[in-house]
Amino acid sequence: MSAKIAQSRPRGGEAAFQAFNYALLGLLSLAFIVPFLAIVSTSFVGESELIRRGNFILVPEKLDFSAYRVLLSEGSMLYHAYGVTILRVVVGTLLNLVFTAMLAYGLSRKEMPGRNVLITLVFITMLFGGGLIPTYLLLKFLHLTDTFWVMIVPGLISAWNMLIMKNFFGQIPESLIESATLDGASPIAVLARIVFPLSLPTFATIGLFYAVGHWNAWFDATIYVNDPNLMPVQVLLRRIVLSFSSQDLDAEMLNGVANKPTAQSLRGAMIVVTTLPILCVYPFLQKHFVKGVLTGSLKG
Repeated sequence: MSAKIAQSRPRGGEAAFQAFNYALLGLLSLAFIVPFLAIVSTSFVGESELIRRGNFILVPEKLDFSAYRVLLSEGSMLYHAYGVTILRVVVGTLLNLVFTAMLAYGLSRKEMPGRNVLITLVFITMLFGGGLIPTYLLLKFLHLTDTFWVMIVPGLISAWNMLIMKNFFGQIPESLIESATLDGASPIAVLARIVFPLSLPTFATIGLFYAVGHWNAWFDATIYVNDPNLMPVQVLLRRIVLSFSSQDLDAEMLNGVANKPTAQSLRGAMIVVTTLPILCVYPFLQKHFVKGVLTGSLKG
């Protein structure tokens, strides 16, 4: 028995290597966690404590909720921005999945004419872009600028996500599709009734990719949208983090507020409010990311 226990224990070199790994991973974890904790703490710090202790505070002496009262007060622009973001995530993700699946299924069929040429053209879009100015002129010509759809249509199909989905579709047994075709099923019926039920893990993974992308997106709305009613929450976050001074806060968000928060605490509160939902959801969905990518990458 003692011999088995001795064999199960790591040797001196292995124990040192494990200790080094644990220490390194612990330091890396602290490097990621401490800045976020500092932001959370700053969001609860009042003006007097911020002046006295400086900007980097991990444990506030007294909790000040004035920044959250401003952001979550009735009539705050945050609610409308959240509504735009949620609508973008829902509508954009659904349309992304529909169009990506249709293109991926078509390109996964070996009998499709010009299949290799189309795959090459799709792959080229991953390497080269048209440029910001030509893209803006194209969207303006299509009357998409300053509309909700300018945040949806240009990124309707991601080449990378489409290729992952195409690879998975290529692994579905050909006999199932041939049997459905002989029974008179159209390509759309085959996709909806056979391919989709067999591809739920991949659809979940690609849907998560698209949803997270829509949630974090801000650049397209900043460039192509001028209407404040179409402002997503990430654009509002960017404005507060990069542009606001105390005078800007007085002018734009703090009208009628008695206990006015500092610019630093409002920035911290805005970061917490906009990142907390995705931070709560992501750990439960991370396994689907890994599983779907590995599944769709088994076959080229």
